Amino acid sequence: MARRPLPRILSSGSAQIARSREIARTAADSATDVLHPLITVSRGLRKLAASARARWAATPKERRGPTLLLVAACVLVVALMPYGPLLALVTLMAAAAWRGRERPVVKTGPDDAEIARLKGLYEALVPYFSVPDDPAPLFAHGGDWSGAFTEYAFDEDGRPTRLKIAYPPYFTDGEPAARARIEQLLHAKSGRGREYRFDWDEEGNRLVMSVLPALPTTIAAQRFVTVPGETVLGFTDADAVQRTVPVVASDGTEDAPAVVWRTGPRSTEPHLLVVGQPGSGTTSLLRSIALQALPHGDVLIVEGGGTGEYACLTGRDGVLAVECGLSGSLATLEWAAHETERRLIAANRARQAGHPAPEDTRRPLWILLDRPGVLGDLAAADGRPDPQELLQVPLRHGRAAQVTVVVAEQFDSADTLSEAVRSHTRARIVLGPATPDQIAAVLGTEPHTTPTPQVPAGRGYARLGTGPVLRLQVPATPDPYDDATSEAHRQAVLELLPERRAAATMAIEKITVKSPEPASLPEPAPAPRAEPDPGPAPLHAPVPAEG
Repeated sequence: MARRPLPRILSSGSAQIARSREIARTAADSATDVLHPLITVSRGLRKLAASARARWAATPKERRGPTLLLVAACVLVVALMPYGPLLALVTLMAAAAWRGRERPVVKTGPDDAEIARLKGLYEALVPYFSVPDDPAPLFAHGGDWSGAFTEYAFDEDGRPTRLKIAYPPYFTDGEPAARARIEQLLHAKSGRGREYRFDWDEEGNRLVMSVLPALPTTIAAQRFVTVPGETVLGFTDADAVQRTVPVVASDGTEDAPAVVWRTGPRSTEPHLLVVGQPGSGTTSLLRSIALQALPHGDVLIVEGGGTGEYACLTGRDGVLAVECGLSGSLATLEWAAHETERRLIAANRARQAGHPAPEDTRRPLWILLDRPGVLGDLAAADGRPDPQELLQVPLRHGRAAQVTVVVAEQFDSADTLSEAVRSHTRARIVLGPATPDQIAAVLGTEPHTTPTPQVPAGRGYARLGTGPVLRLQVPATPDPYDDATSEAHRQAVLELLPERRAAATMAIEKITVKSPEPASLPEPAPAPRAEPDPGPAPLHAPVPAEG
């Protein structure tokens, strides 16, 4: 049987109906915009009437008569007043408009998307927080997530920014491997690309996951408010340290929480080791330390990379030498070792005579060694000793002689660091992207946050001795002679540089001090006994170059 075609009105009517609906919807929206004040006043009048009805119903019967008499008297007074009815009408309309306004909806709980995400997190944690023998499991497939997640917060994109988890007491929260699995799972399920902090309350069986805001990168090199012997390594979270320093940032003046490193005879972390990836800001940190040390001490700089990153310091007051070549570096480090011995002997002789230590032994001496692995390779090819061997005396006796050593190396050459450098550098810093294993190998313990794969220059972690691992952002201290440096940063660094000396160069013979003959000296000072190392664990194994 042949099909009969549809009538024309049925085949073309759908388009006309859709067009008519669109016109009607547009007209309704326009009418709503025009009549919005009237709708608001009507809603307010309805609410006022409902409130009056509820108040009248709540009034006792014996008080309704006097209430009606009082209302009638008020209406009569308003009616007899000049412009009274008009003022009463205006007041009523204003009250109705105020009561009828649209108020923002107060969110009292998670929406559907947030509930779905919480359920997903709950189901993902079930295999880790449950055992088959538990008669009343807190985590079970298809269970109630509200009992496990006591607190939660989300950002605009629906990703959790804070989550408080209650876990069963039998979970092995004392094992780092078990905790690492939970942290990795929450990091992956909550959204990558952000830095999370995990606070474990082992006593209360609670885990708090929170998203950390990015540390500001707007603080450049400047004269920080510190006393001699204090160096600002960078800035961290406000709740991580108890000290703040006033700084000038690009957006104004503020008090920033600073990571302050204390050096000198009473320091428990007299030397510093910085490890990072290429371009992570290790050289910028050493340049910042040099600028802070120059007002109160002398600085020796040995650059193994030979890229001229410290050329701006050459010939400045307080800068004894800036060496890039192998011969000059060996001669400079040998002089530093002799100078350390001389200071020890001079201080011991003064103490034996009952006098204070000489002034030249109390002025701090800073030895900044950048990329010693490159110099070690050159020395091995030339048949010369490794420059790091000359650091043994400054590292071992530097605290008593006011000598501070700062060593910076990259991850791919960290296995070339000598045993003396690893064992005597109790202050550690890791800059740039790194895996938790790499951070733990340098700092001695893993951080409480999840490192992100992409970080700005100067971002990393710091640990002073046995203290906690702190997030760190180094103040921007670029090379002022670099064309890629911004004008603001260039001027900030140039203002901190000391004046140039009359002679821009210094011969190595002028700073070479020979050890005095033993016969011409009193009984030499006994070598300081090696103290037990309470600082972070040394690099037990070479730091892998991957990552």
